[in-house]
Amino acid sequence: MSAAIRTLVVDDSAAMRAVLTRILQADGDITVVGSAPEPLVARELIKTLDPDVVTLDVEMPGMDGLSFLERIMRLRPMPVIMCSTLTARGAEVTIEALRLGAVDCVCKPSGTAAEMEREGDRLRACVRTAAGSRVRPGPLPRTPAAARGGACADRLIAVGASTGGVEALFAFLGSLPADSPPVLVVQHMPAGFTANFAARLDAEAAVKVVEARDGDAVLPGRVYVAPGGECHMRLNTGAAPSIRIAPGELVGGHRPAVDELFCSFLPVANRTTGVLLTGMGQDGAAGLLALRQAGARTLAQSAESCVVYGMPRAAVELGAVEQSIPIERMADAVMRTCAPRKDA
Repeated sequence: MSAAIRTLVVDDSAAMRAVLTRILQADGDITVVGSAPEPLVARELIKTLDPDVVTLDVEMPGMDGLSFLERIMRLRPMPVIMCSTLTARGAEVTIEALRLGAVDCVCKPSGTAAEMEREGDRLRACVRTAAGSRVRPGPLPRTPAAARGGACADRLIAVGASTGGVEALFAFLGSLPADSPPVLVVQHMPAGFTANFAARLDAEAAVKVVEARDGDAVLPGRVYVAPGGECHMRLNTGAAPSIRIAPGELVGGHRPAVDELFCSFLPVANRTTGVLLTGMGQDGAAGLLALRQAGARTLAQSAESCVVYGMPRAAVELGAVEQSIPIERMADAVMRTCAPRKDA
């Protein structure tokens, strides 16, 4: 039997620390080795207890969670899960935390007993994933891709990501040139967070990044992030491609699902590049295989640059991946696939 995952809980509310401790220890494979009301106490407990994972409150008195996370990632990189409230401020800070290297974010448990149970399941799953993740100090480097001067105007790019994907997408999308083909992105993220995520990406990228809306025209130089929640995002193909946002059942436990996005590109696979980034599980692997078999170019993030090498590994094992690329080189690799083929 493997050792329990040693976890430190950091939250300024004594009641929330007790709730998180009870939830985390419910299945017996996670043990809370300590809890702290604020970062200065947490810093000392990290030194003495050497936890495998830290759950960190976003907003605390004294040193806020972001400042503390930045210090952790600079001085002692380790898996951190951010616990956030569903507020605009909570979402904004959480996105910055994920950009800085936090493995994942969860909403603080609240509501009915059934809601608490669902949130508890997600929190425990996040801690298990974080314990086996690769953590790198500081934001990922960027290598800007060269502009193509309209040479790939008819191309389309479909991207899927999950755990670790926020950090990866900042590096990848932030390196695309302003004349990039249209990019549609599914990033597994709670409802209420994707609008802030798109706005933060837009502030740092040469391309225009928006949270997708049903009926949006798909245009060059734009990135469309699927809204979190109850809908899937698909491409409506045709003379004037557009975006379809519609309710649907969970696919592989996800909504929006990467597989749903990828499969919607099949009618235009011959001018599509599919990209699968870091994430737990296998969402997107089957869709990427279908794209490759239909004539698309297919890339996946390399194992050594993934926070969690789950989704890309599943795709590689299926034979869906043409090339595995380090995230810092992904933008250039994608743009190269968009250039006209020499044998065309």
